[in-house]
Amino acid sequence: MSDFARLLQNEIPRLRRYARALTRDPARADDLVQSCLVRAIAKEHLWEPGTDLRAWLFTILHNQNVNEIRRSVREGVVVAVEDVAPVLTVAPRAGACLQLRDLERAIRLLPEEQRQVILLVGLEGMRYEEVAAVLDIPIGTVRSRLSRGREMLRRLMDMKEDSDVTFDRSHEPQNSAYPREAA
Repeated sequence: MSDFARLLQNEIPRLRRYARALTRDPARADDLVQSCLVRAIAKEHLWEPGTDLRAWLFTILHNQNVNEIRRSVREGVVVAVEDVAPVLTVAPRAGACLQLRDLERAIRLLPEEQRQVILLVGLEGMRYEEVAAVLDIPIGTVRSRLSRGREMLRRLMDMKEDSDVTFDRSHEPQNSAYPREAA
């Protein structure tokens, strides 16, 4: 092995670290180091013994990297779908939008008195007493309209009684003479 080859071999770990820092991709960094070493061997006659070999090699490596970037910009970057598929996938959002659209349609189909109670309790988060005061009806009427409205919504949305949909009951009074209806 020549002296030049030994000197090159000693610089490979530093070249690899610099190439990885430049590319942030181990495979591409290794390719860059390899092309740098091939170029250095081909241009050995241009290196003057006694000068800083590391600086000369880093210059070659840097220029190789710049050339590859320019070439990829000119030719267009080609990326295998398999390499970026996990990054490009997005969770589907259409399901939630469709459910919301269906719920809005179902609410529009409710009788006016049930729709009012459903919206005041479910959307506005009002307590039963507040809804009763707003609509000027007894609290029992609020409960029955809410129960019938929820049941009709379940049917309109094709839900079963034992579905995993739950309704927020934080607005309901805790001590009540009326039992809570099943959600």
